[in-house]
This record gives sequence, structure tokens and C-alpha cells, in this order.
Amino acid sequence: MDKRITEFQRLLDIIDELRAKCPWDKEQTFDSLRHLTIEETYELSDAILEKDLEEIRKELGDLMLHIVFYSKLGEEAGAFEISGVLKGINEKLIHRHPHIFGDVKVNTAIDVKDNWERIKLDEGRTSVLEGVPMSLPAMVKAYRIQDKARGVGFDWENVGQVWAKVEEEIGELKYELANENTPEKREDEFGDLLFALINYSRFIDVNPETALERTNRKFIRRFKYIEAEAVKKGKKLHEMNLAEMDVLWNRAKALE
Repeated sequence: MDKRITEFQRLLDIIDELRAKCPWDKEQTFDSLRHLTIEETYELSDAILEKDLEEIRKELGDLMLHIVFYSKLGEEAGAFEISGVLKGINEKLIHRHPHIFGDVKVNTAIDVKDNWERIKLDEGRTSVLEGVPMSLPAMVKAYRIQDKARGVGFDWENVGQVWAKVEEEIGELKYELANENTPEKREDEFGDLLFALINYSRFIDVNPETALERTNRKFIRRFKYIEAEAVKKGKKLHEMNLAEMDVLWNRAKALE
């Protein structure tokens, strides 16, 4: 038997046994597992950003456990089981890839994405934006909203137009700051600027979430270097002035 099928069946059997015998596993529900699943997803994201293939393998296993566990809960509720989950995704993939399993012709990956969005509308969705979860982090949500709108032709024609929009939003934010308008108005303009920058990121093939997270990690590395060097000097960070910290910051940059 294919080892993939063997190991998958083994996982199904293990979950059945744990659900029947383990006090902790017996108590779990969709709601109790939800926050754990989110945590596991972020752990996988960390492993991907670190390019740690062994850790990616482990985190994928943790996520697979959750998928099988949810399917077990669905089976107990008489709603669905793992075979239905797999059948559903298999049929969706075939239906949404007519260029592979049908006679539709595509030339690029962008053609595939655009066709995917049109197929979803044909399946009964009233808006291309329905597939964007409301609970997504705001930056990820903005990127997905823009990408989905692009899929049906609602987008800028070239990168120059997008950058002009960024500059326009910077000007509007500056105006609001100069005229001391309400916090709500400043927040609106700042949000518009972020949205425009995220739009620009699409046109230069940069994922804004990944870019910002890499910058976060870079800042953490450099700041921790400052902290460590302060300890070596027998100082507390708050006892150092900004010029001293800038010297250490630049040294951390040079070491990278």
C-alpha cells in the first residue's frame, strides 16, 4: 500500500483512539480547538519565514492533526467526515482548474487566478470579496481584497499610477496633520495611505505582510544587540543616550 495512505490511515486510527480514551481529547470541541489551530498556523508561518524545512514538516503535521480532529468532531455530530472533506476539496480543485481537467486555455499564472475568481462567482457567490475572511489581520485582508478585485479587472493599469496614488495619499495626510483635524480624520487618511502602499506592493511583487514581518525581525535582532552591548558596558538601556544607542545600532547593521 502507498505509504502516504498507510500513514494517513494510522493518523485516523490514532485520533479515534485518543477521542475514545484520552481525557483531554474527549473534551475538545470546534470552539476549543479554534485558537490552537490559529496558533499552529502562525508557528508554520514562522518556520516558513525562517526557511526551516524540518520545522515546516513538523508544523504541517500539527495542522494535519487539527484537520483530522475537526473531521472527527464533524463525524460525531453526523455532519461530515474526513472522506467528505477530501471529496469536497478534490471536486473543487477539478472544477476550478478547467485548464487542466477541461478544455480551457490559459497562458500565465495570473490567467489561472483570474479564472478561479470568475468560477467562484459562477458557483453562486454574489461578490468576489466574499472569500476574504473578516477576521484576517488588516494588512493581509487589504492585500487579498485588492488581489481579488484585480481578478475581475478592477485595478490600476500600471505601477506609475499606483505610486501617484501613494503620493496623493501622503499629501492628504500631511494636509490633515497641518490643519489639526480630528483624530478620526487623521486615522482615515493614514489608513488610505497604508492601503495605497499595500496596493503598490502588489505591483512590485512584494508581499507586504512578509516584508513587514522581516523588518520586525530585523529590528528585534538589532535592538537585542544594543541591549546585549549595554549589559557588556555595565549600563542599563535607559541610562544610555540616543547617540550611544545609534552607534550600537549601526554596528548591528554592519554585522549583518
